[in-house]
Amino acid sequence: MIETNFFAHETAVIDDGCIIGKDSKIWHFSHIMSDCILGEKCNIGQNVVVSPKVVLGNNVKVQNNVSIYTGVICEDDVFLGPSMVFTNIVNPRSAIIRRDSYVQTLVEKGASIGANATIICGNKIGKYSLIGAGAVITKEVKPYALLVGNPAKQIGWVSEYGHRLVFDEAGKATCKESKQEYQLSGDSVERIN
Repeated sequence: MIETNFFAHETAVIDDGCIIGKDSKIWHFSHIMSDCILGEKCNIGQNVVVSPKVVLGNNVKVQNNVSIYTGVICEDDVFLGPSMVFTNIVNPRSAIIRRDSYVQTLVEKGASIGANATIICGNKIGKYSLIGAGAVITKEVKPYALLVGNPAKQIGWVSEYGHRLVFDEAGKATCKESKQEYQLSGDSVERIN
């Protein structure tokens, strides 16, 4: 473990080979396994497991009771809600070892995943998307998309501040909090200012 300026509760376990960024916090009964990379200002809630070789960017917030399995990469500013679940094998079997078959899941910058949601491995979660509580993600999620349900369905679009976007006839929308503007083109959204 490279020593940096971070906080770890006395009950947390941090294995060898981890890199933990400045000002990160690791709370009660959490286990950071070997060769993980946690960026700066991450907050790891209690009873969290971060499996070997997981990569978390800067300012990633992981709420209580989350397991982040090998193959998961979270970019900066990702939010992982309480008890949400990642998978890393498409067809797990207890009697068959598939440690060389982990499937990668990428959670892009600013995405938020709600409490008790499940992310089936191999899917990219687009930047600033918002996954509702309890949703089950079985396919790629577009940037700024709002998804709910099991299996999850897209029901709209959200801003970088997490507010639902309402588009006019020209396909333009403005976030009510940030006043940022967005353009809807076909089945994708871009921030335009």
